[in-house]
Amino acid sequence: MRNQGSLRSTLHQRGMRMTPQRQLVLDAVRELGHATPEQVCKRVQGTAATVNITTVYRSLDLLEQLGLVRHTHLGHGAPTYSADEHEHVHLVCHHCGAIDEVPCELLDGLADLLAEQRGFALDASHLGLSGTCRNCRENPTAV
Repeated sequence: MRNQGSLRSTLHQRGMRMTPQRQLVLDAVRELGHATPEQVCKRVQGTAATVNITTVYRSLDLLEQLGLVRHTHLGHGAPTYSADEHEHVHLVCHHCGAIDEVPCELLDGLADLLAEQRGFALDASHLGLSGTCRNCRENPTAV
């Protein structure tokens, strides 16, 4: 995990300055694991009440450009952000909304096939697969 000094030096190398808001947003993403911008904003506002959602979106965009966070679309709503070292494929249940994680390597065969047949390089770390979880399949009336 990268620390505050690393974020500061990365920003300075690119001619940008370190702000408390940027650090708070990065800390919130790391603490929450998977979080929408609204969830990040709520966490940040627990420490700095004046930070608004626009600042959070701008900070998330910058942090993603720097390679410190990444986003995944897990459904029809807002993207979900996670820290850069948090790489896996997300399995999202249509019925109960549960999110499970599997290693990206699970899709190596598909990635090889796409590269061979289409010249396409799959980035499975940004991937959310939709379906039905085991619990909902085994207990369809529970949902």
